[in-house]
Amino acid sequence: MRNANFSTVRAFLFDLDGTLIDSKLDLVNSVNFMLSEMQREVLPLATVASYIGHGAPRLVADVLGPDTAEADRRRGLEIFLAHYSKHNLDRTRAYPGVREGLEALQDRPMAVLTNKPRKMSVEILEALGLLKSFRAVYGGDSFEKRKPDPAGAQAILKDLGALPQGSAMVGDSDVDILTARNAGMLAIAVNYGFGQHDRQAQPADLYVDSLQEIAALSTPSR
Repeated sequence: MRNANFSTVRAFLFDLDGTLIDSKLDLVNSVNFMLSEMQREVLPLATVASYIGHGAPRLVADVLGPDTAEADRRRGLEIFLAHYSKHNLDRTRAYPGVREGLEALQDRPMAVLTNKPRKMSVEILEALGLLKSFRAVYGGDSFEKRKPDPAGAQAILKDLGALPQGSAMVGDSDVDILTARNAGMLAIAVNYGFGQHDRQAQPADLYVDSLQEIAALSTPSR
């Protein structure tokens, strides 16, 4: 952990997949459905999971491989999104401690910043009873560029009336850590999740086992 004072953090941005919700199986199942429909070999769970985090277009492109024609990538994306939109709540659940952690942080402005499509993200959060915790939800289609580009995070903080130095990004992957760094925010990484995170190359300011730990650390001492 770097030398960071979390008692000064007044606003939080949260990643979705791998941070708030365990959506790995539903995502992997939809990817493998897409591969089957395209007469390709399905991939192991861990392989597909390693590609998650950059948004659906990048996920499909990575799974299909660099030699895939653009038309096939577009078709694959359509198949994946159509299947996932119908099955994104089959096995997806909030991680332990998420509800309690968000409740404890209700006095702080909070938003979701994910590379998942916004409409789908809102539907999932609402179905799991988490949507009420956030002032807004922003997806991979909400801004011109996706995470780790800082423009989205910076725009959200402006909407929340928060400064980067008094805010933190919470996520499970290098994408989230880089987003925080690029936007001038503190970076908090969860020890669970399934995003790719190189702790040596992209260390977070803080690692937590549960969102409940964040509320305790970000409360000013008296």
